[in-house]
Amino acid sequence: MTILDVAKVVAGYGAAEEILKEASITVDAGEIVTIIGPNGAGKSTLLKLVAGLVPVRRGTVQFGGRDVTGLDALGRSATGISFVPQERNVFGTLTVADNLLISAYHDRAKAVSRRETMYERYPLLAEKRKALARTLSGGQRQILAMAMGLMSAPKMLLLDEPTAGLSPKAADALFDAITALNREGMPILMVEQHAVEALEISTRGYVLVTGRNAANGPGPALAADPEIRPLFLGG
Repeated sequence: MTILDVAKVVAGYGAAEEILKEASITVDAGEIVTIIGPNGAGKSTLLKLVAGLVPVRRGTVQFGGRDVTGLDALGRSATGISFVPQERNVFGTLTVADNLLISAYHDRAKAVSRRETMYERYPLLAEKRKALARTLSGGQRQILAMAMGLMSAPKMLLLDEPTAGLSPKAADALFDAITALNREGMPILMVEQHAVEALEISTRGYVLVTGRNAANGPGPALAADPEIRPLFLGG
């Protein structure tokens, strides 16, 4: 069953600027889908468009069988889309515990119980619950950011370059956390700089070039494709 259907979207940041030029993607229930491509291809813009942070000029966005094209970020969030940005994704001056509570804005009544669920899922957050978020390591901050994204009980998670700036060990741990979450049924759409590793854990992948679809297919197959790998994956 298709949960997200983005069809021929055109979008950009300036009045005359078009970064996305009829790009299309789908995400089915239970999938991990990764968007790859060269710098400036529009990958993060497409993710932000799905989240409602970039308006759609032309094309459509359907989520859960509903047309959400005209909804803003809060409206998209209310439908069950949760976006975890690459940067500024935690509140550094708040504790881990408070970062989680503040993220349950859609349903305050369940905030405490959901936070306990996050502590069970990610024990390191329970250990660091009283620590300020700014004192966490890069990998710990990304786990916190992902847990914050889950506090609204979303139907799909969007991850924008979740392993950016992490050590190889921390990146591997985060990929493990992503796959574990997906095994429980959470559909995930992500943009990732470690493209090979991301595609290898992905159900499907899309290659975006200058705002347009260039290729798509099973994640591991794209990672091994002799034409795609040298162009977009560093050889």
